[in-house]
Amino acid sequence: MASKKASGSTRNGRDSQSKRLGVKLFAGQKAKPGAIIVRQRGTVFMQGKNVGMGRDFSIFSKIEGYVKFERFNRNKSKISVYESLQ
Repeated sequence: MASKKASGSTRNGRDSQSKRLGVKLFAGQKAKPGAIIVRQRGTVFMQGKNVGMGRDFSIFSKIEGYVKFERFNRNKSKISVYESLQ
């Protein structure tokens, strides 16, 4: 005889790994070449001067300089990197 009542398996307990999206370097912070500024899904932020966009829409710096967020449309922002603070 079983000493414990059989229990059904749970349907919970699965979740995906968090992707750590978001802004990694904020306005005015110094960026080295290749430094990731934003990890995003889709083009929440567009690329500006001296930055590139990866296959996964990550925005990264191409030069050493300071990060600047610029509004270029009513509700769109672009990210640029300049050699000196402007």
